[in-house]
Amino acid sequence: MKIVNRKFHRDYHEIERYEAGIVLTGAEVKSIRAGRLNLDDSFVRILSDEPYLINAQIPAYEYARQDGYDAKRSRKLLLHKKELIRILTKIRGGGSLTLAPVACYNKGPLIKLEIALARGRKELEKRKLEKARDIKREEKREVKEFLKV
Repeated sequence: MKIVNRKFHRDYHEIERYEAGIVLTGAEVKSIRAGRLNLDDSFVRILSDEPYLINAQIPAYEYARQDGYDAKRSRKLLLHKKELIRILTKIRGGGSLTLAPVACYNKGPLIKLEIALARGRKELEKRKLEKARDIKREEKREVKEFLKV
């Protein structure tokens, strides 16, 4: 099971990747294992020297008690202290870097979140990237068509 943030590569230029654990409830774990996690529009913010996953939506597990459940609550991320210090120094050092979730997957019985230290792309860069992908896709299509004949 791997859930990918499809907007990540369009919106950000990746610099470094890290693997983090997530603090979840039992019903949230079952919901994620069923593939019901939305990472679009979510981000990682460091509050009081602890990283939190914000705005990620985990719908309620259908067989669990649902009273008072908030699907978009902030969830604490678990990183090694050295990794956290390295991330903090790079973010505070300037350069307008941010942390964004890339993917969520299970590693044995654990649920892991892959986060990346990234730099945001401007609208012009996003359009250029999409145009380059379209050109590449069109070239592949033409080569495939040429080889058929």
